[in-house]
Amino acid sequence: MFEYEQEIVDALLNENENFKRLHSKHGELKQQVNQANSGVTPVDGYVLDNLKKEKLHLKDQMAAMISQYRQTHTG
Repeated sequence: MFEYEQEIVDALLNENENFKRLHSKHGELKQQVNQANSGVTPVDGYVLDNLKKEKLHLKDQMAAMISQYRQTHTG
């Protein structure tokens, strides 16, 4: 995730507690989705869809923060 923005991600992880929280939660959800998809953790389709939606929402929030960081630091 955000491979091309790793420097900015690293900076935000060090400087921004909200970004750090979002990043951590996204990682947890990613693991839950992967476990559900592989059959390790059985969940119904509704729950899996909600996990995916929440994960995507967090990714969108982080992408917006990365974009804002880029604009304010590379002007």
